[in-house]
Amino acid sequence: MRKIVLLLLLTLFGVSWLGIDAAAAAMPSAKPAVGQAVGSKNLELSQVRWANHTEALTGAAKLRLVMDVSGPVKASGVVINAPTPRLVVTVTGTTPGKGVADLTFDGQVVEKVSFDISGTDTKVTFDLPLKVEASDYKVFTLPSDAKANKPFRVVVDINKPLPLPDFSFTAGLKNKVIVIDPGHGGSDSGAIGPSRYQEKTVTLAVAQNVQDLLEKAGAKVIMTRQDDRDVFGSNATDVEELKARSSVGNNYKADIFLSIHADSFSNPAAGGTTTYYYQKTLYDSMMAEALQTSLIEAGNLQDRGARTANFYVIKRTQMPAALVELAFISNPNEEKLLSSPGFQQKMSLGIVRGLERFFDQAAKLN
Repeated sequence: MRKIVLLLLLTLFGVSWLGIDAAAAAMPSAKPAVGQAVGSKNLELSQVRWANHTEALTGAAKLRLVMDVSGPVKASGVVINAPTPRLVVTVTGTTPGKGVADLTFDGQVVEKVSFDISGTDTKVTFDLPLKVEASDYKVFTLPSDAKANKPFRVVVDINKPLPLPDFSFTAGLKNKVIVIDPGHGGSDSGAIGPSRYQEKTVTLAVAQNVQDLLEKAGAKVIMTRQDDRDVFGSNATDVEELKARSSVGNNYKADIFLSIHADSFSNPAAGGTTTYYYQKTLYDSMMAEALQTSLIEAGNLQDRGARTANFYVIKRTQMPAALVELAFISNPNEEKLLSSPGFQQKMSLGIVRGLERFFDQAAKLN
């Protein structure tokens, strides 16, 4: 009975879980969140409150942590993924009060929260069990409300990220499900070379060669596009188009995802081959390194290495993924190579050998 009365009182006073106004909980995710200007004297970060929340239907888990501050401040968050995943929130111009202590959680969303002084700021570090993306957290501020007896507050929301898929690879290409993404297409020509050769043309030609070679080796290949078209459809935004491509891999539960591109730069002398990856599984960098090695062996161009990048299609796919830049279409000599069926076939063979090399290495890692 007492619990029911308490819930009714909370509802009457418009208080959500954690004592934050329901309207405030729906505030947009602005990072960094900006309060008013901070004075020369440090303000005190005092009471800290938190609560875990799990959606009944989806099972999605979320942690909300609220910090009371004695005056308006600025707050911002940044994700650090190495050596372990962390979200570091900086509350400028503040000092933790005597009652503020480090917190330990069950590890479902957050493992530990620590409060440290960094110059004139408070650094609040959230140790996480899994890496999070920018879309997985919010940092914002709420103004003081004298009528409701609420001080200025800094709010941190963290959603539990989806766990990484568990991969166990066997050697060879047979029976592997591989998504090939020919970059650009349709309304998007991609980069255009000095002789007007288009990136979307070479990426499709190489992708079709790769498809043929992989299928002959016993792999199942899904192409994001088989011809000169947009994957999402006409009038799509960039995000819609990229999401449509990555969704092909996710929906088919592919073993790997490979996006094929040609590079471009303002200096026509720039050239070479590059492979990009985003380290979201144990295997992304391994796959990129294997592809880069085989592509250099095949094309004999400048080795620009395997590099990390935040490209949407390799970041948002749930399986190991890589994006290859075959050569620089902005380089007149490399543009001629890219438009040559002989060079296209060489690079296609390099990709297939790189994928086979990757599966052999991944099988040994298992």
